[in-house]
Order: sequence, then C-alpha cells, then structure tokens
Amino acid sequence: MSQRLDYYKHAPQASGKFVDFTLQLTQKSPHLAELAHLVLLRASQINGCLFCIDMHVKEAKIHGERELRLHHVAAWRESVLFSARERAALEWTEALTQLPAHGVADAIYASVREQFSETELADLSWLVVAINGWNRINVALRAEPGSMDKMMGLDKADLH
Repeated sequence: MSQRLDYYKHAPQASGKFVDFTLQLTQKSPHLAELAHLVLLRASQINGCLFCIDMHVKEAKIHGERELRLHHVAAWRESVLFSARERAALEWTEALTQLPAHGVADAIYASVREQFSETELADLSWLVVAINGWNRINVALRAEPGSMDKMMGLDKADLH
C-alpha cells in the first residue's frame, strides 16, 4: 500500500507543533526518558501502526535499549525483564490506548500512582495521548515505514 497523503507537506504548522509537543515529553521530561521507548512502542503495537513500530524500535536500539526487551514489550506481563515502574507505565499505556467504555479502573490508577507522582503521571498520560495521535494519522494516511529514516537519523540503527 502506498502513502495516501504527506501530512507534513500539506499541514506543516500543525505537524511541526505536534512534533514539538511530542519532543517536549520525550526529550525534556527526564522521568520519561527511560520509559518513552517502551510506551511509544507498546501503544503503536496495539494500534497496528507499522510506521511507528519501525521508528520506535530503531530509536530504542540507537539509545541502547536491549533488543530482547523490545521483543518482550508485546507480552510484557509475562516477561521478567521489566521493572515495577516500567510495568506500571505499560499498564497505563494500554489502559489509555484501549480506553474502556467506563474509563480507567480505580485499581489500575492506584497501582500506577504507586510508581508515579502526579506530575509524572500527567506527563506519561500526555505521552500516551501523543503517540495515539501519531498512530492514528500514520495508519489512516498509510505512512511508509522507514521512509523518514535518513532524515531522522534512524538509519544508524542498522536495521533493515
């Protein structure tokens, strides 16, 4: 399938502001730095966004994430490779990405709050909102995986 529309070309201001919003969370929120790759990858897996899965696996590898952990993200509940804080972030990511009809259960919120301050949880929530937005536009407009690798420096991941 070919890409339907280049949204960067046709909506450069909105695209740029959304990039800035996402970077504000991923690069300027130190408490999200170690979690961002896992969160971005998990939401993208749930949403079936191959463009984002491809991008976030490459970014994670470039930033030193272990490949085995990346393979385990899809089944994080069964894996022993994730800390309690990472598990809470992944659980929150799934809850917000697959938002139930009656919202997020109190038990999930309580378990996540054990790991995150209110400020950290607010930032994590906005990060999940951001990746869900990217997933939706990339799936709807059929963004081509790898098409921005050179521009974003993802060719350094050496994954083909």
